[in-house]
Amino acid sequence: MRILVVGAGAIGGYFGGRLHEKGENVTFLVREKRQKQLQDHGLQIESIHGNVTLQPKTIQSGEEAGPFDVIILSTKQYHLEGALHSIEPYVGEDTMILPLLNGYSHVDVLKSTFNSENVIGGLCFIESTLDAEGKIVQTSPNHRALFGEFSGKRTERILKLAEAMSGTKTNIELSDNIIREMWHKYMFITGFSGVTTLMRSPIGPIREEKNGQKLILNLFKEIGSVMRAIGAPIDDDIEEKHVKTTNQMTFEMKSSMQRDMEKGLDIEADQLQGYLYKIAQEKGIETPLLEVIYSNLKVYEGQRG
Repeated sequence: MRILVVGAGAIGGYFGGRLHEKGENVTFLVREKRQKQLQDHGLQIESIHGNVTLQPKTIQSGEEAGPFDVIILSTKQYHLEGALHSIEPYVGEDTMILPLLNGYSHVDVLKSTFNSENVIGGLCFIESTLDAEGKIVQTSPNHRALFGEFSGKRTERILKLAEAMSGTKTNIELSDNIIREMWHKYMFITGFSGVTTLMRSPIGPIREEKNGQKLILNLFKEIGSVMRAIGAPIDDDIEEKHVKTTNQMTFEMKSSMQRDMEKGLDIEADQLQGYLYKIAQEKGIETPLLEVIYSNLKVYEGQRG
């Protein structure tokens, strides 16, 4: 399969790199500066699962390359509009667009921009970053991505994609219930990023504070109440499961949103916490914790300018 990865950053670069390392036909759609960086130094991955330096194919937006079989999107949601414009020439009738973005609102954007049949579901769990030299640094045991048809069916195309995604040094797995998995991930990342940015702290000190466990659980319950109000297919006990997950994380684990704030970068406040808070307001659902967290993020954005 011909695979196009949009960007070669901490997420797309990692998963695309592992596919290239396996021997799949991978091309990276990158900007001029990143293209030169890759040409000069290669795509460098430093990981607890194995280091590698690769020399992948790259193109810049607008270059002739024809339609691809799969396009992997892993941009931040605030860069989504630009990314959609850049991939338009490479989307054919049978192209699968696989988003690895946080949240869920991007699904509607993708389906309204392209043929809805082009879009499949996806998400990832990984802690990785891009250092000053452009090296991808991946530090956690978890380096997993999921994908699947929104219908849950094992179609011919999704099985072909599963074959291409298998056998790498990371875990890219087919899911028969990708919608549920995406909502579960959305709840977790919204709660985890919300509490760590509010407290300006890794998860360890928060969960060990006297009221920390109660705070984390109540935040997940608020998020769950909003999701259930719009019919999201989440498990009855998903809030408790997410609390257990936070208790299993390393003491110094930070959310990617928290790390972005520490660097003074853009954050996905409107796409994650804001999207759910707006729904809560429309439906008259009380979400005091979510309100405080969203306000905190908007203050940061205002101060950042």
